[in-house]
Amino acid sequence: MELERPDLDGVDPEVVAYIEALEAAVAGVTRRESASRATEPELDPSEPPTTMNVITVSRAGVAKRTPRHLYARQRRGGMGVFDLDIPKEDAPSLLAVADVSESLLLFTSQGRAFRLPVASIVETEVHGRGQPLGLPLPWMPGEHVVALLPADAGNQVAIVSERGQVHRIRASFVSQRMVPGVRFHDSKSGGPLVAACWTGGEDDLFVVTRAGIGIRFPEERIYDPGSLGIRVGRDDSVVAIASVNEESAVFLLGADGKGTLRLMSGFAANKQPGGSGKAAMKTTALVAAGAVQPEDDLFVISRLSKIVRFQAADIPAKEGVVQGVVCMALRADACVAAAAGRV
Repeated sequence: MELERPDLDGVDPEVVAYIEALEAAVAGVTRRESASRATEPELDPSEPPTTMNVITVSRAGVAKRTPRHLYARQRRGGMGVFDLDIPKEDAPSLLAVADVSESLLLFTSQGRAFRLPVASIVETEVHGRGQPLGLPLPWMPGEHVVALLPADAGNQVAIVSERGQVHRIRASFVSQRMVPGVRFHDSKSGGPLVAACWTGGEDDLFVVTRAGIGIRFPEERIYDPGSLGIRVGRDDSVVAIASVNEESAVFLLGADGKGTLRLMSGFAANKQPGGSGKAAMKTTALVAAGAVQPEDDLFVISRLSKIVRFQAADIPAKEGVVQGVVCMALRADACVAAAAGRV
């Protein structure tokens, strides 16, 4: 509906001045909105409807899942959109991508493992409220989820503690016959568990710390009772573990939103675990790391629950140590987790 400006002749001058002020204000808002739309990152069309889901979990164990196609692909460096709706005192801590028909293998900081059907997690829109994870056993004091893996996706599971202690678990030990809550790590040995990944059984393991220090070594060198994977500095701690080979690329993400694809062809492997490691990325606060393929899509989430989706190919792959490029634009915020998914 279009409105024409009426004749204001004879109207009180103060009223006319008020109307003109309102017109100017509306025009200014319109111009700002147009400028904002012009500077917004271009979004790729969503993928066709899929049964793949993005699972978001908070530190307090609140979770939701959302069909992946509802997340529009944005160019690297975007601000993203709001995702998990949780109280201010909580914050997102993990992301995972899995099919609704699958189960998740869940590890906690106390070294306990659970299997959880993806379908049992509440489904919502992108910005939706989650519900507590329906685990069959109660949380222990200070316990929280540290890893979400698609179940039955490899021959071994490698887990790592805060101080660098690494264990390997055979796939049969975490199968459907697994006793819920079985413990695979004692936090008295190397601190609480912090990360896990599937391996092929004959790969290399890449362990990286918050300070961006990493080490690569053959997984077969890990003894059955567990071995020290990396010597960690007093003010540092392990963040992630990934299964790699000479052709692998690992996505490294800092809390400041900068990330890189570090090529393992430029990161020589040690013959044995337990070394001091070397610089993998220039950062003081690494928050996530994982092996990716160029055709993968990456999901990055922040402490304020903003999430962005972009293609891994948007990030330049490097063989050397770099600060990375901006993967997510942040305002009084920090990145906390990332996940990759094949489209």
